[in-house]
Amino acid sequence: MFDEIVNRKGTSCAKYDALETYFGYSNLQPLWVADMDFKTPDVINEAIIKRAQHGVYGYAKPSTKTYNLVKNWMSKRHSWQIDTSWISFCNGVVPAYSAAIEALSEEGDEIIVQTPVYFPLFNSVKHNNRKVVRNSLKENNGYYTMDLEDLKNKITSKSKILVLCSPHNPVGRLWKKEELEELAKICLENNLIIISDEIHADLVFDKFTPMASLSKEISNITLTLNSPGKTFNVAGLNCAYTICENKEIKEKLDKELAKRELNSINVFGFTALEAAYEFGEEWLEELKIYLKKNIDFTKNYLLKCNSKVQFFEPEATYLLWLNFKNTGLKHKEIKNMLFEKSQIALNDGRSFGVEGDSYFRLNCALPISELEKGLSKIVTYF
Repeated sequence: MFDEIVNRKGTSCAKYDALETYFGYSNLQPLWVADMDFKTPDVINEAIIKRAQHGVYGYAKPSTKTYNLVKNWMSKRHSWQIDTSWISFCNGVVPAYSAAIEALSEEGDEIIVQTPVYFPLFNSVKHNNRKVVRNSLKENNGYYTMDLEDLKNKITSKSKILVLCSPHNPVGRLWKKEELEELAKICLENNLIIISDEIHADLVFDKFTPMASLSKEISNITLTLNSPGKTFNVAGLNCAYTICENKEIKEKLDKELAKRELNSINVFGFTALEAAYEFGEEWLEELKIYLKKNIDFTKNYLLKCNSKVQFFEPEATYLLWLNFKNTGLKHKEIKNMLFEKSQIALNDGRSFGVEGDSYFRLNCALPISELEKGLSKIVTYF
């Protein structure tokens, strides 16, 4: 089913229909936006069609079943025991993140972000008139780790929040339990709230550890953001949720979500979430096998073609952090060649932070035949 080529052009699809807007070219093969070119699972499509047949699409609210499905998903998939009272629904992880910054800090406060990282995680800080403090990850032959000594040195009396991207986008790290514990210890010692973006938690190739699952103490300082959007390719339905055990933090966030009118989700968002978490596990396991195959294929293809492009095999996500440094070209030269010669759209590494110089992010969640086409365009010039 993942080999099927689905024509997404002309469907108001940002990935395909906004190429000229974002890149200035309309003829690029799009391997950029982090959604998949696979059809959403049949169980979700069928649930949406059934709901649509009702014919009335009024305001929606989560049911007891909705809350319990999230609770059971966290327990079964990630061995994390939560209470349904910890859950708040919202219409997107990024909107919830922006609201959390407003709710849990003051203008001028410092928000620590571990770069290179998904760009809304620092753009939202700026938009809320807070100060971005970069705690750059350490890179060794493509493998990234946290620089905790640098983190300790950058914490001040104005530091209020540490942002964790787990699993990490774009470098593909699945943080080990020990790494998370060391990070949490620093946050506890310095009264930092942790906002943990865990939207890629289901797309892992080993055991995922939610930050808040480590201990009661750590849970009490952690706000978790999640959604079935990436896992089941339903990002356009704008259904997300937050999990927080700390009542004070949760109440502040809920108040801000209501203030921004972010706590209302369309009826199909709830429908998709319920179908995904109740019936989607078998599809997810098949998806992960296919994604791993695509990752291995990319690695072997680049090696076979003696390409100067390298990447560290991700431990999670379908995103490949391509390193073009061995080409000897400057970042702008690489970018121009990708667009004008290879005619391929990748996410610019610099958008993830200054550490992204000479890097570009490739989305490999597409039929392997289409992935091969894209890779052939890259190796022709790199």
